[in-house]
Amino acid sequence: MKLKKIVLFLVLFQIHDAKLDAYLDYKSPFHPTISENGMVVSQNLESSEIGTMILESGGNAVDAAVAVGFSLTTTLPRAGNIGGGGFMLIYTKQTGELFSIDYRSRSSLNSNLKDLFGSKSPAQIQDDDYDLTKYGYMASAVPGTVYGLLEAHERFGDLPLEQVLQPVINQARNGIIVSYDLHNAIGSSLQLKKDPESRKIYFQNNKPVAIGSLMKRPDLAKTFEAISKEGKDGFYDGWVAEKIQSSMKDNDGFIDSNDLEQYSSKFRDPIGVNYRGYSVYTQGPPSGGGITFLTALNVLSYYNLGKYRKDSSLTYHLLAEALRRGHNNRSHHVGDPDYYDVPTEGLISKGRAKLLAKNISFDKASKASSIQKYNHIEESKDTTHFSVVDRNGNAVSNTYTLGYSFGSGVTIPETGILMNNQMRNFAYKYGDKTSISRASSPGNRFEPGKRPMSTMHPIMVFNKKGELSLITGSPGGSQIPAANLRVVTGIIDFDLHVGDATMLPRIHKDWPYDDLDFESSVSQDNLNLLDRIGHQLELSDTIGSTQSIQIINGTNYGFADLRRPNAGVSIEKSN
Repeated sequence: MKLKKIVLFLVLFQIHDAKLDAYLDYKSPFHPTISENGMVVSQNLESSEIGTMILESGGNAVDAAVAVGFSLTTTLPRAGNIGGGGFMLIYTKQTGELFSIDYRSRSSLNSNLKDLFGSKSPAQIQDDDYDLTKYGYMASAVPGTVYGLLEAHERFGDLPLEQVLQPVINQARNGIIVSYDLHNAIGSSLQLKKDPESRKIYFQNNKPVAIGSLMKRPDLAKTFEAISKEGKDGFYDGWVAEKIQSSMKDNDGFIDSNDLEQYSSKFRDPIGVNYRGYSVYTQGPPSGGGITFLTALNVLSYYNLGKYRKDSSLTYHLLAEALRRGHNNRSHHVGDPDYYDVPTEGLISKGRAKLLAKNISFDKASKASSIQKYNHIEESKDTTHFSVVDRNGNAVSNTYTLGYSFGSGVTIPETGILMNNQMRNFAYKYGDKTSISRASSPGNRFEPGKRPMSTMHPIMVFNKKGELSLITGSPGGSQIPAANLRVVTGIIDFDLHVGDATMLPRIHKDWPYDDLDFESSVSQDNLNLLDRIGHQLELSDTIGSTQSIQIINGTNYGFADLRRPNAGVSIEKSN
């Protein structure tokens, strides 16, 4: 009898040990959150949890995404917003359709170069002249976030808007606990302190709100309530619009009631390429980031990346060269498609990629002048992305921004609305024949009523069976394509789980600049080899912050990038 008990114990132990070993998967140190139910991944866990609250209330992925988009205005004010703009991809599982909503901010119809730069010609504009496009009321373009999120809800949402926004209203009214990250972000933002209304909200006794204190946002809650009851009119008309207009008028800003009334988001066709049998889709123009990213994938498709180590110097070199060629494409040819005929199909064609790939050397870094342009700006890292999937397989990939951290620094009195500084994203040196930078791009030249080019590009990837397999995106300004490229190639080329792919060391290579930015986790041996072949190395802060959901055989694997604090995955509880 005793022997039987010992044998039974050993059998049970072996079964338990096998399960434990499979669960821990010691080969992978970065474990995603796993669920067969709905999931939200964003740069703030509290906002992710509001998203899953909506899912648990019977909402779908779009309902949850709308709630998260509004919630991040409170929890991540340096990037989450209703005073900015962005892009959203929506996948409907039942129909198999993919939609793209462009809700990028656009310049006021009243904006003009004379007010910004006086009588200076493009060639005369110096770095110091850009201040009015960076800070204060003139820096703000017409916000698109509210219109875009509500357009998505009207078209695809299941729950009433009031139900979707109620937890967001409660969150703003009841307040959030100020984190170390939020406290320090406020302290690092010089423009916030210059605006009287922003000072009232984000500072106490002339110091950033204290860590651990309760930060209530009653004005923002009041604005959310107006939007909840009146929809788009609650922002673009009525008392909120009047506050925006009057504040702009009193402070020499461009935006007026006509700008607000005429703003609309736009449904545009997503753009995509086939990469090793996977269908990779993202945002087209006015996103230049999408074209950069897809160009890089196309260039890499001519190399068997998988036969090299995921962290070899050759892998970093090929990533850098592919990114440089992608940035060349966006720098010359991308702008608002309503104002400029962007040759998108040509730019992301395999033929164009083959031409770009031909002059890549394995033992020498390329020069900017060696990259042939297709014949037919200072950027901020404080953007944010979130990914959502519901239990029925519907999904949202969303990236939006205020521009700089905390945008223009301007808060509209009595509304809590922090405004963007997207006027800085235009190419103001168009016509200056001495400039070879993006500042002279014809597609992105400044015009009233126009959307400036952006590097934001939410992503969805479909596997060889046509099934949705990855939802991802990142903040990071010009570094966004680099962050996204590292994750997508990590999964497809190196067969990594989303956690491992996310935490791979990252590099960034732009055009026409020679620097190769690298994270500190890139090994010194690799840096020595990259330096030897001519890359000009520059240590970077962390590159991007991808918020991703990988889907394998109907199971969702969520991973919040560890590069930025307070990000988190939230999963829908089972009924």
